[in-house]
Amino acid sequence: MAGLEEGFQAFLNNRWLVFVAAMWMQSCSGPGYIFGSISSVIKTSLNYNQKQISKLGVAKDLGGSIGLIAGTLSEILPLWGVSLVGALQNLMGYGSVWLIVTGKVPVFPLWAVSETYFNTATLVSGLQNFPESTGPVVGILKGFTALSSAILTQIYTLINFPDQSSLIFMVAVGPTMVVIALMFIIRPVGGHKQVRPSDGSSFTLVYCVCLLLATYLMAIMILEDLVSMSHILVTVFTLILFVLLLIPVGLSFREEPRDPAEEILLPRPEQHEVVSSEFKNEKPEEVDSLAVPEGQKRNAQLQAELFRAAAEGAVRVKKRKGPRRGEDFTLTQALIRADFWLIMFSLLLGGGSGLTVIDNLGQMSQSLGYANTHIFVSMICIWNFLGRIAGGYVSEIFVRDHAHPRPIVIVMAQLVMAVGHVFFAMGWPGAMYIGTLLVGLCYGAHWAIMPATVSELFGLKKFGAFYNFLSLANPAGTLIFSSVIASSIYDYEAEKQARQHRIKSHISGTILSGMFAQDESRKCEGSICFFLSSMIMSGSCIIAAVLSMVLVILNYHKFYIFILPTLLQY
Repeated sequence: MAGLEEGFQAFLNNRWLVFVAAMWMQSCSGPGYIFGSISSVIKTSLNYNQKQISKLGVAKDLGGSIGLIAGTLSEILPLWGVSLVGALQNLMGYGSVWLIVTGKVPVFPLWAVSETYFNTATLVSGLQNFPESTGPVVGILKGFTALSSAILTQIYTLINFPDQSSLIFMVAVGPTMVVIALMFIIRPVGGHKQVRPSDGSSFTLVYCVCLLLATYLMAIMILEDLVSMSHILVTVFTLILFVLLLIPVGLSFREEPRDPAEEILLPRPEQHEVVSSEFKNEKPEEVDSLAVPEGQKRNAQLQAELFRAAAEGAVRVKKRKGPRRGEDFTLTQALIRADFWLIMFSLLLGGGSGLTVIDNLGQMSQSLGYANTHIFVSMICIWNFLGRIAGGYVSEIFVRDHAHPRPIVIVMAQLVMAVGHVFFAMGWPGAMYIGTLLVGLCYGAHWAIMPATVSELFGLKKFGAFYNFLSLANPAGTLIFSSVIASSIYDYEAEKQARQHRIKSHISGTILSGMFAQDESRKCEGSICFFLSSMIMSGSCIIAAVLSMVLVILNYHKFYIFILPTLLQY
């Protein structure tokens, strides 16, 4: 009986179980990405114009940044407490929206309603349990956040509520229940002691499951839209979805317990971070002048010697005044660094423009004549998911295999996103599909690469505060691009078209013109509705790419000048 109890305890403390539970929590933690599907219901029910619905979108994004409080207090709050704060905030935010839309309570300013995400606890535990795999961990966890919209939509299809406002109720209650059920599992479990040679193959398996899950969701989404399916078939599809989400649990049974004698030789996490940081700053100058394969080999040898010496007490790490790149910063120390603000503004311009598309995708597709707007909302969330997975994977290859700076990948993504906005602006046949693909992939890459970059530059100790501060870039970006620019241009073009329609109706003597005038003034048709705003966002992505390149030069200039000829070969 004692052996069974010990085995169960070891299972609960397995870092892969914690990681998979974090994936499940993230798979329902992005209800904000479903906003494009529910915004039309809110707009119609409350007779909102585009500027009013954009204000609600900004409030929704702002709610995701209130986690800054929880992130700052994460040192005195347990991680389950951080998750509980997010769950209750989500319940109150979307629950209030549902009550207002269904007329159960009097209407109060909807811009005061917000929701939050639950990223802080999952990311902090993931990075502490897998300190050597920041790119894959951030990419996978943030990827499931993006995929949550498609998963929630499929569950909603299964439940088959009679009206679309019930989707808001499900978004309010469902994620809250899941987070409360899993919040005690999400925690650091001494992951540095569970490092195994099989970790690489385990992450490969998770990547395969992610790709299979995205492909499956895309296939059934298109199939359900094209063909009328029975409820039994929809149930089968949803059960298969749950099975795919359960597959990664098998990783918890792959690892055998490490010999206690081996654990003594492992460096403590704090020791590992300090030695790594000192090695970055103290390595001999001649290492940078070696060829890339030789330099990597020499770096690995020197780092191994430092770790061994530190473990034996033979090396006394020098203490410096103030942290250096890679050491643990406080939020106050980071806020006076230029590179932190470069990341912030690059994320605001690039990520903010991408989120503006996600929030307005329902109106964008309607303006181009598409009836089933939820298809594009689900598609962009799947591309967002794949962008986060690919961003974490590709940036890790750039760093480990080719010794390129991680932010180089975000420069490429921001330039590609600029092209995606141009497709939305032009409104060519099929442009919605291409624009959705490019913007979704590149927006997702932002939230896989930027948090990993911050953890590398400013350390993990205050990562919760750093991450949630950077999340302010989302509401700031949508406030500028959505609430001020896109909505104003949309309402102007809608009113312009309504005036033209009223003039034509008056000339033709149509008696029904007055009945539809108010409704028509809320809608805009044609690519002109989002042409100018999309072109402005395209230009902002180019500026964001320039800022990201400045970040590379400031932090990696010596090494980057050396590997630039190699990079140009790609």
